Amino acid sequence: MGKNDVAMPDSAARLLRLLGLLQRRANWSGAELAERLEVDTRTVRRDVERLRTLGYQIDGVTGAAGGYHLGGGTDVPPMLFEDDEAMAIAVVLGLSAGAALPGIERSALTALAKLDRLLPPRLRTRLTALRRATVSLVPPSEVVSTESLIQLAESCDNHLRAVFSYRAHDGRASERRVEPHRLVATDRRWYLVAFDLDREDWRTFRVDRISRLLVPGHTFAPRPLSDPAKMVAEGITISFYTHTAVVLVKAPLSEVATVVPPHVGVLSEEGAAATRLEVGIDDFDWLASYLIGLRLDFEVRAPEELRAYMVTLGARLTEAHAD
Repeated sequence: MGKNDVAMPDSAARLLRLLGLLQRRANWSGAELAERLEVDTRTVRRDVERLRTLGYQIDGVTGAAGGYHLGGGTDVPPMLFEDDEAMAIAVVLGLSAGAALPGIERSALTALAKLDRLLPPRLRTRLTALRRATVSLVPPSEVVSTESLIQLAESCDNHLRAVFSYRAHDGRASERRVEPHRLVATDRRWYLVAFDLDREDWRTFRVDRISRLLVPGHTFAPRPLSDPAKMVAEGITISFYTHTAVVLVKAPLSEVATVVPPHVGVLSEEGAAATRLEVGIDDFDWLASYLIGLRLDFEVRAPEELRAYMVTLGARLTEAHAD
């Protein structure tokens, strides 16, 4: 077997890996690509030229801030799909991302960002028309722009600052300058976790309340944040409520997590056979009925008013069913 016979499969596999990396992120430096592909920068330049001969539009910028960028709209389709297949995938991914379906939201956004960037102009025009003609059963105030999701996802991945108008829960409007960190999906909503530059602190934003989104192209060094999902969970389940209830559910965390979704409360392990549940409430009746509906043993630890309410409720039920 000749030397070229061994090299060809490795070369072809490397080209596919290179194309996948270029589709994954907007800009790559030659050194970053070389590190990911485990080759030198000269090999990267040679592979980029081979992709260009295959019809892929790859823009290169020289200098200290240079790199490679995969363009779209070339004569050769940049993804191996027929036109109708690409359209179908874009529509399905857009619906998945817009609905924030748990388990696939991150993958759907990543794939949608790739496809949206690489679609030829004729398909992008058709897809835009289809999105405009689509009616959703979600309330108009909660509709999330697919384009905004894509922009925010790319801002998180590429560490690009964002500027937008935001409408708070009480209706107040404000202008925000942020460093996007992560998009988090609940059962039906998207939240952006970002560092607010004017308030000098971390904040969560409902994406459907974001408008006039602009990504100027200014990069930033990402700040550490241990658990953005927990930050969102605490924000939507505890903040803005009169009371914070602390409940000990007498079942393992893995079991409780199957019946208490993240948008209801924050769960944490309390030993091998118990789970701590924290939830913001205004209505004791609602929480009492919810906890009873779990069909798991539990004990309310705080606040004292809720403990007293549960005792009174238990006495009423016992008296009503004593005989």
